Amino acid sequence: MKTGPRKVFPSTLKAKVGLEAVKGEKTVAELASVYGVHPTQIKQWKTIVEAGLPDLFSDKRKRHEQTEEEIREELYKQIGKQKVEIEWLKKKIGLFE
Repeated sequence: MKTGPRKVFPSTLKAKVGLEAVKGEKTVAELASVYGVHPTQIKQWKTIVEAGLPDLFSDKRKRHEQTEEEIREELYKQIGKQKVEIEWLKKKIGLFE
């Protein structure tokens, strides 16, 4: 068994090969020989592409972005509240000195 560093493929190549596999214009074996990738790997990328395509046209991404924005706003509120509390405590400590 050959050991050595694993090949790391860029995500653009994975997407391109996966999309070509979904199209079905060439067989997996042909794609494997063209891109130098194992056929099993191409089948895995094809499965990932097929699973991810419906999400591209759904509102999940927008909802996720809105959720991040809401989280950010909540954190800014908490930071502002803590700043006010710290300033109040500094004033109170100054009275006892």
